[in-house]
Amino acid sequence: MSKPTMTYRLGDREVGRLGYGAMQLAGPGVFGPVKDEARAIQVLRDAVASGINHIDTSDFYGPHYTNQLIKKALHPYSDDLCIVTKVSARRDEKGGWIPAFSPEELTSAVEDNLRNLGLESMEVVNLRSMLDIHQPKEGSLEPQLETLIKLKERGLIRHIGLSNVTARQVADARKMTPIVCVQNMYNLANRHDDALVDQLAEQGIAYVPFFPLGGFSPLQSTQLNEVAAELSATPMQVALAWLLKRSPNILLIPGTSSPQHLQENLASGQLTLSDDVMEKLNGMGS
Repeated sequence: MSKPTMTYRLGDREVGRLGYGAMQLAGPGVFGPVKDEARAIQVLRDAVASGINHIDTSDFYGPHYTNQLIKKALHPYSDDLCIVTKVSARRDEKGGWIPAFSPEELTSAVEDNLRNLGLESMEVVNLRSMLDIHQPKEGSLEPQLETLIKLKERGLIRHIGLSNVTARQVADARKMTPIVCVQNMYNLANRHDDALVDQLAEQGIAYVPFFPLGGFSPLQSTQLNEVAAELSATPMQVALAWLLKRSPNILLIPGTSSPQHLQENLASGQLTLSDDVMEKLNGMGS
């Protein structure tokens, strides 16, 4: 496996800034099994063979199917592979997202991740705030963090991260325990976390944007298309390259179940964006 050229520290690991998000290894709506398991396994193996050593997942993807697929494709894991998960949600029988915030639910979620991935300890577990399912909302996460801290003391977790949170919640959490990463929605068109990204960079904390390509509604803009045409790249490659240049603490986890799209995502790390191009793209932000 080749070593990543751009890296950042995540917990005890030096990981490539271009990682892989496993969300699309489940069925439609991140629910049920993936349609083509053989292709999904190949994508995972191709990702690792290409030098990716940071995989973001969760046992509520599927649920269970995605983690079981990762284990089937990659276990036993290479020593430098960093698998990160998140907890605090469960799925109903129709695939809906339900908060699972109690100590018992959080503990069970960590244990489920470990079992389905075939691990004895998770490198990083992100506590995803479910005070509002869709976006960060102020409120205390102290009881949930206390549960994860106890699991860390038991050796089931090495490091703790946060997801779907506000800057105040990050500050409050850091008074209780070290925080190694924050995972919020952020991309060219959704820039509400601009100040938080810079603040975390100063503190040496990784920022991991989910939906880096816009999520279920892909990013679209005239500026993005124009820059992509000038660089002989795809708009999505430019969107990823913008994030990589935006701040050195940004770790990307674009997901795909397509071998072709995986290679396109990896190629975004080779794009060079000039200051003029960055200024043009910055005009997309909200």
